[in-house]
Amino acid sequence: MKISGFTMGKNARKLYYPVKQAVMSILPIVDEFVVALGDSDEDDATREEINSINSKKIKIVDTIWDIEKYPRGMEHAHQTDIAKQHCSGDWLFYLQSDEIVHEKYLPVIQKKCEEFYEDKTVEGLLFNYFHFWGDYYHIQDNHCWYRKEIRIIRNDPDIHSWESAQSFRRIPDFNGIDFRQQKNTYKLKVEPVNAFIYHYGWVRPPELMQNKIKAFSTNHQGWRNVEKLEKEQKFDHLFDYGNLSKLKHFNGSHPKVMKDWIDGFYWKHQLRFTGPRKNRNPIPSKHDKLKYRLISWIEKNVLRGKRLGEFRNYILVKH
Repeated sequence: MKISGFTMGKNARKLYYPVKQAVMSILPIVDEFVVALGDSDEDDATREEINSINSKKIKIVDTIWDIEKYPRGMEHAHQTDIAKQHCSGDWLFYLQSDEIVHEKYLPVIQKKCEEFYEDKTVEGLLFNYFHFWGDYYHIQDNHCWYRKEIRIIRNDPDIHSWESAQSFRRIPDFNGIDFRQQKNTYKLKVEPVNAFIYHYGWVRPPELMQNKIKAFSTNHQGWRNVEKLEKEQKFDHLFDYGNLSKLKHFNGSHPKVMKDWIDGFYWKHQLRFTGPRKNRNPIPSKHDKLKYRLISWIEKNVLRGKRLGEFRNYILVKH
């Protein structure tokens, strides 16, 4: 049995993505790790970060992003597919450049891959999630945040990254263009893993978070719309994470590979822990909109944690 790790990114270090830590977190259990590295800016150091790991397992594939051909975030899925195509393993372990695996879960994950290696009815493995917000001690568990997602898949040419690379689907006779297609796509049959993905994509200095949102908006809405938002000064403000005391507190340990990264946390004085819940961002976060705040309140206080219309892009295998 062979396991390949894979990821993709562009300007990852410049945009404060812990891509080096993501690679390192699963390197002990993979036989190779493929990185699809986009045409980053000259002042980005992603390549240097990855090369500094100094592992023969790592292979960098240079790519060019084309958000005109792959709009609405589909370039993320396209780049993920490029990395996938260069993998040679039986199981393929996908991590986005802001996702880390705690070392305590590596034996559990490896054992699960071995357990279901021969069972071809299992097309992927499903992970739990911690979504960190603002700092390394608070977690988003509101309605808009997915609780589970597929991160290990079979090395099957019909399995593709889907939509904006959050998940995967089986897409026979895929045209290689429309990663958001719904028709003739099939949810993967998956086995749950008792392991968490630590998602750090929303832990950045407030002044750098706006850069991430700008890049994200460009990939999903196009540069013309972003130019319009720039003229309206939508990116001129420091990002406001809101009142963090309202969020669930994280009391566990972080992956060891994140120690130096977390030691660099310097923006606590820019975070809020008191005051009424409000959103001062010119571009509000989805979970801060009144509709989703009400849904989250109902789910937590009335439904005892049950989600209304929860996004589940998978089918659990019954044994």
